[in-house]
Amino acid sequence: MATLRSTSPRVTRRAQARLGVLLVAPLMVLTIIFFVFPLLSSLYYSVISYDGVSADPPFVGLANFVQLFTDAEVWHALGNNLIWIVIGTISPLVIGLVFALLLWTVKRGSRYYRLALFFPYVMPGIAIGIVWGWIYDPINGWLNVALRAVGLGALTTGWLGNPSTALFAVLATAIWATCGFVMLIFLSALQNVDMELIDAARLDRANAVQRVQHVILPQIMPVFLMVTTVTLVGGFSVFDIVFIMTGGGPANASDVLGTYAFTNAFQLNQISYGTVIALLITALSIPCAVALNRLQRRLSLEGMG
Repeated sequence: MATLRSTSPRVTRRAQARLGVLLVAPLMVLTIIFFVFPLLSSLYYSVISYDGVSADPPFVGLANFVQLFTDAEVWHALGNNLIWIVIGTISPLVIGLVFALLLWTVKRGSRYYRLALFFPYVMPGIAIGIVWGWIYDPINGWLNVALRAVGLGALTTGWLGNPSTALFAVLATAIWATCGFVMLIFLSALQNVDMELIDAARLDRANAVQRVQHVILPQIMPVFLMVTTVTLVGGFSVFDIVFIMTGGGPANASDVLGTYAFTNAFQLNQISYGTVIALLITALSIPCAVALNRLQRRLSLEGMG
């Protein structure tokens, strides 16, 4: 009996360890296949000069990285990414939060409002790009027609063909498509807000803005940071909507790092240089995501405490 009692905890720990390995194994396999292996492959291609055809590409060391940091177009594309990150992160957060707060107080028909606002997010990117391309059409597009109808014809332009407006036109489309997702996440978080604190703030004569700033936002801050992380990282890796609507044009005016990497890799057959640009996107986005994730976890633990 003594032998059984002394070995049973050890056997239990081994069984738990085997079960843990068994449960984690599928995730580890998927991580190796879809993250580790592509990353190692990217690092390999970054130090050679591969054109997609040569069977024995030469080793070039850090030449691709030197080209990266001396390429003016990379800095131009990065600047567009930064514009996208700032406007494309703040705007959906603000608009989504406003919609969520409005729907939070709506009792009748709120399900239909949620569906209408969330629907753009589930639409295929190519459908969104085509529809908004029609809206931005310089002659028959709804936007220019509406501007002429209200006497603002001087503001009409070829929104996607004008270098000064192309990036912002595509960005507005992306914001429209993202707000519904942000709204739905915030609306879910608002269900856990303590209404007694809001009632107390009303008794203290706090206005709506003060209640949001000092009562509601602190309670949903972990969710707020999660949504910020998703939208911010999306600003670094944005590709599809820009590629569909402008392809980075006109004259590279709306180029972002994703479209510039695609152009080099698959149109100019500079696979290695396109890979280095993609690695730059990864190197920029991961630290931001990790920092925001750590802040979110810390706030969550403080809230639990």
